[in-house]
Amino acid sequence: MFTTFKTVAAAAVTSLTVSLALPAHAQDLSFFTIGTGGTAATYYPVGGVIANAISNPPGSRACDEGGSCGVPGLIASAVSSRGSVDNVNAIVSGLRNSGFAQSDVAYWAYTGTGTMEGQPPAESLRAIAALFPEHIHLVALADSGINSVADLAGKRVSLDEPGSGTYVDANLILTAAGLGADDYKAEALKPDAASDALRNGQIDAFFFVGGYPTGAIVELASAVDIKLVPIDGEAAESLIAEYGFFAQSDIPADAYEGVGATTTVAVGAQWITSANEDEELIYQITKALWNEKTRVLLDVGHAKGASITIETALDGIGIPLHPGAERYYKEAGLLQ
Repeated sequence: MFTTFKTVAAAAVTSLTVSLALPAHAQDLSFFTIGTGGTAATYYPVGGVIANAISNPPGSRACDEGGSCGVPGLIASAVSSRGSVDNVNAIVSGLRNSGFAQSDVAYWAYTGTGTMEGQPPAESLRAIAALFPEHIHLVALADSGINSVADLAGKRVSLDEPGSGTYVDANLILTAAGLGADDYKAEALKPDAASDALRNGQIDAFFFVGGYPTGAIVELASAVDIKLVPIDGEAAESLIAEYGFFAQSDIPADAYEGVGATTTVAVGAQWITSANEDEELIYQITKALWNEKTRVLLDVGHAKGASITIETALDGIGIPLHPGAERYYKEAGLLQ
């Protein structure tokens, strides 16, 4: 699943000298992709931080000498995508080595149930780690008069693109509130495009699932007065009762400029891969993820990074761990 290129001794003396001077591990170069989400959302920047942390290209200084503590010879890259469902499909097809996905989407895909009912179970999916909670944002203009999910009746609402976890959850939330597809006009816009459309009066509200604060909504809140519409009451209770992946949670005051604390529901973001990925590689990647130096990168790299901790690495995982990740967690004492 990952490509290896060997350094070949060239005819030129200088090339031969460089090759002989490199340590053995630096002569092997491998690539590893991480499917994320839209560039204006949370997955993409967090994926960039993690890709940087687990990478250790040939010629890098050793970890104990102040250099990279990633996997020797590995170059990881965060790839923009349409989100959770897209990442699951890309992993199953072999297009990407790994990706981020909501806990509900990963479980439904693995079991062929829920919103994935009728599709072949993606039994090759494996987990590397739980990352952080993702809150469902329902965004509207402050003077819109939209104060609940039920108020979306007759409105123009962006559910994000099909293939995203947001699209899946938005439909579940609307259904729980008693709204069918004919009760509102659905649009399929990514967060940055949805923010522009809301500001320009082209839509009335949009859903987004991700860690707060997310860049597109931060920018929107700095330009116009917005509100986060609560997702609570009977609709939220029925959603949580039917789907164990959801939990009631708050987005705190001032996560976005001028927006008060808002009660909503949340799911977990997870890093998943394929059972076909090499056990030793995933072991080394998992070890690099939880290296002390990675902790520093996570804390400064993104506002959501502080929520990514080894203490919560196994929370809410509903699919099997990859054997490489499982080996690391056993060594770390998190598993028996």
